[in-house]
Amino acid sequence: MNGQIVYSYKLRPGSAERIQNKISDITISMKAMDHLKMPELISNRYYVAMDADESSAYESLKSDLVLPYVNGEITAANAATLTGKLVQMANGAVYADNGEEVLIHNKKLDALEDLIEAANGRPVMVAYWYKHDLVRIEKRLNEMKIYYEKLDSDASIKKWNNGDLPVALIHPASAGHGLNLQSGGNILIWFGLTWSLELYQQTVARLWRQGQSAETVIVQHICTADTIDDDIMDALEAKDFSQNRLIAAVKAEVCHE
Repeated sequence: MNGQIVYSYKLRPGSAERIQNKISDITISMKAMDHLKMPELISNRYYVAMDADESSAYESLKSDLVLPYVNGEITAANAATLTGKLVQMANGAVYADNGEEVLIHNKKLDALEDLIEAANGRPVMVAYWYKHDLVRIEKRLNEMKIYYEKLDSDASIKKWNNGDLPVALIHPASAGHGLNLQSGGNILIWFGLTWSLELYQQTVARLWRQGQSAETVIVQHICTADTIDDDIMDALEAKDFSQNRLIAAVKAEVCHE
C-alpha cells in the first residue's frame, strides 16, 4: 500500500510558542548584527513589466499547464514543475519539453544593464539561478563590453576581492558558508530568485558581513511584476520573520560592562 504523500508541513496553532518554551533553557542564540559592527543593509525590489503578449503567455501556462510554441510545447506536469517554469518565464526564458531554451522577454536583462550603469563603475555581484539565465547575462555583458567572471575558482575570487572584477557572477548554491567576498564590493543584484532562505541569506552574507569597508550593502532584487517573483520574495520575508521570531525567543542577552 502506498504511504500518504506529504506536500507541506505547517505548525499547529500555539506550537511555535511550545517549541520555544521547550528549548529556551538549553539554547543560546547570538546574531552577528547584535554584537558586531555591521554595515547597513539596504534591500530593494526593482520591478520590470512584461508586455501584453508576454503576460498572456505566462498566464496561459499558469492556467492551462501547457504553452505551445513554434517548435513544440512547454508543459508542467505538476505544481512543482509549474512553479519552476513560471520562475523561468519571469526571468525571461524557459526550458521547453525538448530541452530547447525559449525566449520570453529581455526585461530583466535591460534592468540589469541599468543597475550596472547606475553603479557608476563600482563592482557589482550578480546572482543567477538557471543556466539559460547565465548564458543570456554573459551575452548582454559582452555586448556592454564589460569584463566579468564567474566566482567559481580561487583565481576569480581573488580578482573580485582585489577589486579587479567589474561584474562577478555567482550561483547561490556555490556561495558557500564562510566564503569571504566583502572586500570586492557592496552591491548585489538578484537576477533570478531562489525559494531557499538558507541559500538566499548565505549569498547576501558574502557581502553583508564584518569586514565590509562600505557603510552600506545594497541588495537589488529584479522582480517581474504580477508574477511568481513577488511570491518568492514574500515567502523569503515570511521565513525570515519566523526564523527571527524563534531566535528572538531564545536570544542570549550579552551585557557589556
